[in-house]
Amino acid sequence: MSIRTTHRALLRRLLPDDEPGELTVRQGQFHHVILGSDRVVCLPRTRAAAARLPGRVAALRALAGLDLGFRTPEPLVQGNAPDADGTPFLVLSRLQGEPLDADALSDARVADAVAAQYATLLAGLDRAGVDASARAVLPEAARDRWQRFAESVRAELFPLMSDHGRRRAERELVAIQDLPHLTRAVVHGDLGPENVLWEWTDGLPRLSGVLDWDDVALGDPAEDLAAIGAGHGPEILARVLAAGGGADSGLSDRMAAMRGTFALQQALYAHLDGDEGERADGLAGYR
Repeated sequence: MSIRTTHRALLRRLLPDDEPGELTVRQGQFHHVILGSDRVVCLPRTRAAAARLPGRVAALRALAGLDLGFRTPEPLVQGNAPDADGTPFLVLSRLQGEPLDADALSDARVADAVAAQYATLLAGLDRAGVDASARAVLPEAARDRWQRFAESVRAELFPLMSDHGRRRAERELVAIQDLPHLTRAVVHGDLGPENVLWEWTDGLPRLSGVLDWDDVALGDPAEDLAAIGAGHGPEILARVLAAGGGADSGLSDRMAAMRGTFALQQALYAHLDGDEGERADGLAGYR
């Protein structure tokens, strides 16, 4: 049974201007996302994701108060359905724009425009990292984050891997053990192409908004740069860096180490949330 059918009454109440049967439903790692004409409904896929909703609301409200130069989703309503199941939900404003088609980046003018705007985005997040209101609300990356992550991967995921997979994972985990503890910037935490929206004007894309701030924290901007590189490739990453998207000592090594953990991060958090499909996808290269 589809989400539109299972939660028909709730969707009618939360999206009164839309017909439930015609709504677009997307499945994220932690939420079912139902797109209305001007609102978005997020339904947590697990209890753990539901428990994180209040923190997500607080973070989005903090981000809305910052001058980032782009739009972020505004939390409108958070609660539980008035039925026997009490389904938890979060209603957000819907941002206009679409993810960038990868083929568009073959045009050098487009690639330069995209890289420059990513550099501006990262500069805005870097400035936001010293904003007192943001620092009061957003979580700070734990000093022992990567050590705890490595321990969890070994305990939870190693039994699910082949010998070859464990050797590969161990190399990736060793690479992150000595990363410095940096918390100077606001870090999106999942800045893949699917979470960045663009609108086209005069033949060039304009960054219109950024979605999915579930993992936002005060941390190392190398993490967002690594995600841009993973999503768009090394050429776009090089353009972002050349446009001023980062130049501190050790940045390249930190990006490489973090990027090496992306699949393990997906698999571990899916495993802890009970999402077998996302776990299997993350572990595909370790079987």
